[in-house]
Amino acid sequence: MTSMPLLSAKNLQKQFGAVVAAQDICVDIQAGERVSLIGSNGAGKTTFVNMITGYLKPDSGVIELENSDITALSPRQITHLGVARSFQIPQLYPALTVIENMLVAMACHENKLSMWRPSSNKEHLARASDLLHRFELSQHSQRRVKELPGGIRKLLDIALAMTGSPKLLLLDEPTSGVSAEEKFPMMDTIMRVLGNEPLTALFVEHDMDIVRRYANRVIAFYSGRIIADAAPDLALANDDVRRYVTGELRQEASHA
Repeated sequence: MTSMPLLSAKNLQKQFGAVVAAQDICVDIQAGERVSLIGSNGAGKTTFVNMITGYLKPDSGVIELENSDITALSPRQITHLGVARSFQIPQLYPALTVIENMLVAMACHENKLSMWRPSSNKEHLARASDLLHRFELSQHSQRRVKELPGGIRKLLDIALAMTGSPKLLLLDEPTSGVSAEEKFPMMDTIMRVLGNEPLTALFVEHDMDIVRRYANRVIAFYSGRIIADAAPDLALANDDVRRYVTGELRQEASHA
């Protein structure tokens, strides 16, 4: 018997004027999966993520988290139910230190922020320090964020998303803006941390090397539709994916 999905999207539709951003999207995500969302710019990946996290409301369809309807909830309400998100451009406080960013995030999550004085909470400090250790960021804890390189900022943004102990973590292009030398060590760190948590992860990604190495399932979008949903090798071998996402079929045709 199939277990109840952690997240279920049923017949999602979203249109912006004449542009169809989501067309009959149906997806079930099981607990513990590592799912990569792929597709060219404008394919519908970000629209899907924005609907899941409450930043956009579908024109029709239903989104359920652990069998509870969250379609009409606000981003903050959805966050408190256990859905966290990191962004393509890290959402950080550049003038604050790394540890201060972590403490502010924890205080905000618990609605206990008192104008940059969350550090008086010893429980928050202990958890923040533990997360920084697990993300290999302890040595940066007293550095101001504006001094950090791109890969470290990305890791910090994901660590911030983990402060609320989420069930579902959505990563928006985690390797975007990260150097070739940084991307695999950074993803190794992320996946090692996630592997020690009862956590499900969805990540939007354009780098197929990252997709092949870290996803156990790939969902490919094109023109607001899902064109493939399978294990990485099967999804990336799909003709529609090779034509509309990776461009391999077009390249082969041009060289024929």
